[in-house]
Amino acid sequence: MANEEARFEFPQSEKLEFQIEGYLADNWEQVLSDLERLIAVPSFEELEKAAPGAPYGPGPRESLSVALDIAQGYGFKAHDVDGYIGYADANGISGQQLGIIGHTDVVPAGPGWHFEPYALTRKDGYLLGRGTSDDKAPILLALHAAKFWMDEAARQGATFPHDIRILFGASEETTMSDVAYYRQRFNDPTFLFTPDADFPLGYGESGCCVGVLKSASIEDGFIVEIAGGTAANAVPGLAHAVVRLPEGAAVPVSGDPRIAVSPAGDGLVKIEVHGKSAHASTPELGESAIAILVGFLLENGLGNDEERTFLKFELDLLSVTDGSGVGIQASDEHFGPLTAVGGVIGMEGDCIIQTLDCRYPTTTTADAITQQMTKVAARVGAEYVAKQDKIPFLMNPESPAVSALMTAYNDVTGQDAKPFVMKGGTYARLFSHAVSFGPQFPDEVKPAWVGGMHGPDEGVSEEGMKRAFCVYVRAIGNLLALESLA
Repeated sequence: MANEEARFEFPQSEKLEFQIEGYLADNWEQVLSDLERLIAVPSFEELEKAAPGAPYGPGPRESLSVALDIAQGYGFKAHDVDGYIGYADANGISGQQLGIIGHTDVVPAGPGWHFEPYALTRKDGYLLGRGTSDDKAPILLALHAAKFWMDEAARQGATFPHDIRILFGASEETTMSDVAYYRQRFNDPTFLFTPDADFPLGYGESGCCVGVLKSASIEDGFIVEIAGGTAANAVPGLAHAVVRLPEGAAVPVSGDPRIAVSPAGDGLVKIEVHGKSAHASTPELGESAIAILVGFLLENGLGNDEERTFLKFELDLLSVTDGSGVGIQASDEHFGPLTAVGGVIGMEGDCIIQTLDCRYPTTTTADAITQQMTKVAARVGAEYVAKQDKIPFLMNPESPAVSALMTAYNDVTGQDAKPFVMKGGTYARLFSHAVSFGPQFPDEVKPAWVGGMHGPDEGVSEEGMKRAFCVYVRAIGNLLALESLA
């Protein structure tokens, strides 16, 4: 039986590197087997199918069960918190708790995939499937990194200095209400990081507010159907519209390879647009299919006067990413300029609906954005309704815990990287003492056939995952070695 009073000894750097390599050699196929189980679950939110113990629908419920089963199998003490969230514990002796939180819910697959979204595909050194980068693979890497230290403690017959708690969220992609439910019942970890962003380390996150624009009711409209995007927090990569042509008008022709136009029968024409998907925190990396579609409709005189009035407003909003087209631009020294993304367009009865995701700096507020959007929308007979707000947060980038993580990253990469702030929204902002930490490396370049998070053909490099695992093992070890995590 292990002696719980035995002092835990941390291996020296060279020995640690050898042990990490050994763990990867012995366990990598098991890591992929675990990931395969999680990827197989289409764990996007379906509130209409919510039930007791499954508040976000059957997919998030099943993926949470799978994650907890995996953790339990490795010797963690797994707990399900009413289907909202789960956690897996490894006990220490200090009374301080190191938290690591990821999520097993995903955004819907959406169109445009060349690989099966809910199966793990291995191809040319890459792993593809929904959740490989956001966030099923990253939280599994963190789980295995913690297991590395559990195995070491068992080998020594010792106990960790601090508790480790791995948290599995089930609502990160929508409301993050899973964390609210958790924090009503448990104290925050002494320090927490989330492997759901980029390396080296994010110590601050901009504000994030989401709202919905709704046009006036349009009677006898020419737009029969319009749709695009799969998530409010992503630049839409695909969009289409079915529009009735004016009497006697010819089918418009497009010389733009991103736009396909075809007759749809009975005087209708279908316009299909391919843009480039990107996360809403980095809209400059994408190309809005909705903006391209709206521009084409306007250029070709499609839609009646009421529809075109709203579409012109749409173009003002969507043709730039800093909100300047509708007067909500702002900037500060920490986060730079505000970003605005119209992620999803659709129809509700006779009205056109458009989501708006704003990542805003400290020099403005969600209330100010709502006030301005309400005013400019009213000019075209539309309305704007605010749905969600997360205020900006900043943490001390020179704290011992942050330094411990940065040391791990720099030791593995040989860099002298510095922490940063970002416009992505992670679980870190919801806890009192937390940061985001990887697993995406800033120097990693993927081939064109490998997509990013929230887009089709989402994928990650196997070597990148192994490299991230090395960082996480060292990071957890550095944190455990601190006298205080606070």
